[in-house]
Amino acid sequence: MKQSEEDNSVLSSKWFSPLAIGLYYAVLKLLLHFIFNSYYNYFRDELYYLACGEHLAWGYPDHAPMVALMAKTSRVLFGESLFSLRFFPAVAGALKVFITALLVKEFGGGRFATFLACLCVFCAPVYLAIDNLMAMNAVEPVFWMLCVYFGCLAIKRENPRYWLWFGLFAGLGLMNKHSMLLFGFSFVVGLLLTKERKAFLSIYFWLGGAIAFLIFLPNIIWQFQNNFATLEVLQNVQKIGKNVAMSPFGFFGTQILALLPVSLPVWIAGIWYFFGNKEGKRFRLLGICYLSLFALMIYFGAKDYYLVPIYPMLLAGGAVWWEDLLEKIRALRFVKYALPILIFLLFLVLLPVVLPVLPVETLISYQTAIGFRPPKQEVLHDSPLQQFYSDQFGWQEMVETVAEVYNKFSPEEREKIGIYASNYGEAGAIDFFGREYGLPKAISRHQSYFLWGPRGYTGEVLIMLGTSKEDAEKICESVEEKTEVNHPYSDGYEKYKILICRNTKKPLPEIWQSLKYWD
Repeated sequence: MKQSEEDNSVLSSKWFSPLAIGLYYAVLKLLLHFIFNSYYNYFRDELYYLACGEHLAWGYPDHAPMVALMAKTSRVLFGESLFSLRFFPAVAGALKVFITALLVKEFGGGRFATFLACLCVFCAPVYLAIDNLMAMNAVEPVFWMLCVYFGCLAIKRENPRYWLWFGLFAGLGLMNKHSMLLFGFSFVVGLLLTKERKAFLSIYFWLGGAIAFLIFLPNIIWQFQNNFATLEVLQNVQKIGKNVAMSPFGFFGTQILALLPVSLPVWIAGIWYFFGNKEGKRFRLLGICYLSLFALMIYFGAKDYYLVPIYPMLLAGGAVWWEDLLEKIRALRFVKYALPILIFLLFLVLLPVVLPVLPVETLISYQTAIGFRPPKQEVLHDSPLQQFYSDQFGWQEMVETVAEVYNKFSPEEREKIGIYASNYGEAGAIDFFGREYGLPKAISRHQSYFLWGPRGYTGEVLIMLGTSKEDAEKICESVEEKTEVNHPYSDGYEKYKILICRNTKKPLPEIWQSLKYWD
């Protein structure tokens, strides 16, 4: 009888260990995205990344190369459906939850800490949103947190070989998104300002840095060859004031909303855990890393979601702190049940706002009922939906309208017609959906499309999208307005009259350089 009880205890421990809890959350998150990642339509940036996947390179003006490779790989392995395109982001979301459980384990947490930290990551609105779209944002937290994990292993186990793994994932992170540079800088600041600066004396630390550099080197070479195109894009964004400017307090407020307001006590406790907790102080560099990164984001006027890859480590540390506190103070044991319940209930309330679980008409009514107003990250956003929703509507309808205009030309004229899009979203939609309607590939002055050039078109006849008649007349001999594109859920700049431009004042290849628009 005693042996049987011991066997049951071992089985219980195995199935409800901290890592098992993390695995359950990861599987649940994977299933959640698999169910709902095909409900609306292709996102603006996804259409662009699919186009970039057809022009694989070591760099692009506005993003690092990995997302184009990821889009191409999804297309080749799984096809072109939304589910296929968003397969890797869903997997990345699941990995993010499981890595959180790994961090809790290294911080010394048990079952409740793992349950709480993974619950916070699972329920965070911002992670639900980004893990449902093909973009570098879904993968970014995985690389950041793998660096944190192996950095912690190097420190805790006093085994410098783990810095090699740190370098590997830092390099891959750089090829995914350049903001890894800010994370890496902040992590180094954390090392320098703590006793962990001794890592700089290890050859493995520098070998890890060399690995990261070598992985990133092809993109550095591309930047040299293209006059540091990414820096030019970033400078232009600052000049034109594309993003909504936020004060430090406003930026902090968006972090609270992005992670769920009721999760605030957990990640704030995480900051305290790294600075004020006896056990957590060994990882003080992580607290310094967060504060340094927060300051950098404010300084550079970053979008609010640029900081969100860092929070799994704070949620892991905060959950360990709460677990320790509730073990010591019996009067607070109710928090062990109340806090997860509050997090889950608010998650249910906000779920339709960040994951497409409702028809869009119902969603708009629901947002009004709960008093939710879509936040603005870019100045020109004016849709009744959040931008990551609004940018999923209107593309196929726009392509159908363009096809109607295109097919009214004679077969001889169609051979000369170029479809000139004002931005990469319109161009990507033409390239992706246009095959069904027999449309040629688009040309555009925007981002990577500018580098791909005018595709041999002379400017004799152009179908122009998203361009005002006044601007078109500056480069065209004659301009004629045609059908209007006007989807109710699109932003205002995607509502326009399609124009027919005849005979650019100079051949299109001659004026192409002057048309460049990088923002």
